[in-house]
Amino acid sequence: MIRFECDYAEGAHPKIIERLAQTNFVQTKGYGEDEFSENARRMIRRLCLCESADVHFLMGGTQTNLTVIASILRPHQGVITATSGHINVHETGAIEATGHKVLALLTHNSKLTASQVEQVCLEHWNDVNHEHIVQPGMVYISNPTEGGVIYTKNELQSISDVCREYHLPLFLDGARLGYGLAAENNDLTLPDIAKMCDVFCIGGTKVGALCGEALVITNETLKTDFRYFIKQRGGMLAKGRLLGLQIEALFTNGLYFEIAQHAVRMALQIRNAFRLKGFRFLYESPTNQQFPILTNEHINMLSQKYAFELWAKIDDNRSAVRFCTSWATREEDVQILIKDVIQLFPPC
Repeated sequence: MIRFECDYAEGAHPKIIERLAQTNFVQTKGYGEDEFSENARRMIRRLCLCESADVHFLMGGTQTNLTVIASILRPHQGVITATSGHINVHETGAIEATGHKVLALLTHNSKLTASQVEQVCLEHWNDVNHEHIVQPGMVYISNPTEGGVIYTKNELQSISDVCREYHLPLFLDGARLGYGLAAENNDLTLPDIAKMCDVFCIGGTKVGALCGEALVITNETLKTDFRYFIKQRGGMLAKGRLLGLQIEALFTNGLYFEIAQHAVRMALQIRNAFRLKGFRFLYESPTNQQFPILTNEHINMLSQKYAFELWAKIDDNRSAVRFCTSWATREEDVQILIKDVIQLFPPC
């Protein structure tokens, strides 16, 4: 079985394994206060052109999201996101379990717009009964989105402007940020994101690490006591060096960007093969996630040999599926898949 259902099916990039082995017997302070973690923080600040940023390392995406959101919101506030947002559909009510409501908005292509955010704010504050309604307290977006789509610089700037007008902290979930930065026609950079967002994460788990997310806080008011929140949410790893070391290895000599580019190249080869056969896509994704719409018969045929994810039912005969590549996807496996796609009869 050749697996394309996610971008964390493999362990970690060999350079990370080597780095962990090389430093295994080095004694350090705990809880992320070691020299490896400090060096990783310096590297991220330089890449973001933001020397004042606070950088923290957490184990995974859900833990990062709930820790950030719970630290920002007051008890009567909720977080605005797309209905497809990870915090809304794939985190088992983790945000709600912290006592906060997810304010999910329908989107056209899995991206929030500035006008949607503004409309929520206007509707809330113009309602004479607003004190009886959950108050919008922050905005959560993903880049790439759960549909593999990326925000443009102008789109993110517009959302940022609205958030600042209405005093809403903007949180960008970058669990797959490397793949977004490597996408064709991407015009966002890490310094752009650092300027426009109050807090964002750079994912490692899905981009070559065994585990670990780097959380970057640029808003001064959100920095206070954040390590307390990490500890309270079970995120302060005693052997915090294990996270810092991995992030350090990923950002040494551009490895993070190199392996992300590889994944995107593999995904676009898969996309082009389906396009040549006339298949349509649920989302026009330029990243490592591709969502062709296949007939049930096509799905059954490909499932004999490949693991991929059923994503959305289109009608009784068709569904959108997800093929997901990673930093470790082998080109020979992609070529095998392409040959089988070419053999499929055209879609109805």
